[in-house]
Amino acid sequence: MVDFQCKPIYDYTDLLEIMKLLREPGGCPWDREQTHESIRRNFLEETCEAVEAIDSKDPAALCEELGDVLMQVVFHAQIESESGRFSMSDVVDGVCKKLIYRHPHVFGETRVQGSGEVLDNWETLKRAEKGQSSTADAIDAVARTLPALWRAEKIGTKAVKAGFAWPNSTGTLVKLEEETGELVHAAQAGTAQDGPHGVREELGDVLFAAVQVAREFGVDPEEALHAASDKFARRFRFVENGAAGRPLGSLGAERLEELWDAAKTEERS
Repeated sequence: MVDFQCKPIYDYTDLLEIMKLLREPGGCPWDREQTHESIRRNFLEETCEAVEAIDSKDPAALCEELGDVLMQVVFHAQIESESGRFSMSDVVDGVCKKLIYRHPHVFGETRVQGSGEVLDNWETLKRAEKGQSSTADAIDAVARTLPALWRAEKIGTKAVKAGFAWPNSTGTLVKLEEETGELVHAAQAGTAQDGPHGVREELGDVLFAAVQVAREFGVDPEEALHAASDKFARRFRFVENGAAGRPLGSLGAERLEELWDAAKTEERS
């Protein structure tokens, strides 16, 4: 047993100590075996669960899930502390300095006229901080590990702020139609799926163009796709129930279309 005093209520320093003890000899064998790579997915999963708690408006769940996210941060910092590269104190110091640097309108003499200027200043300061001399540099720095729709949205936003934009909102719709036409052509031409101008490339262009439509109209593409997936799931359940246990493939295209239309009518009513 490790030397640790249990308490009715714990604080931030206790969390650091607990993680340190778990990783030490005599601690937890599983925790000691972990690396950044082995718990990478855990970090993503805990973050998604915190977002789920936000979406469900459940404060108790959010409190718990934020704790799990914080634990992941401390876990990664402890691994680095053991190697001597940096500690949790360095993490906290770094983010505090970043917040102060990127909020000169709060901690300095800069004056702003609303949140729009705050965001513009933040982007300018971030570029200077990271040594990005062009918009292309900023686009290259958008994390590839982001969900693809969000990455496309961020890239499009940076390009638009640099002046690379259609003159009106219909431009994104026209581009989407153009890219859809090229996808249809690729599919009908029977070109190699992964070849130049094949279905994979043209489908990617359609998805990117669709995200730019979402950005132009102020719609979160991830949320829009989740809503569409939820809608499909609801309608599919209606169709499956309407099939009364029969395999859907045995119903024929006409009957399936009737059930799908009935599902849409039911949903609207």
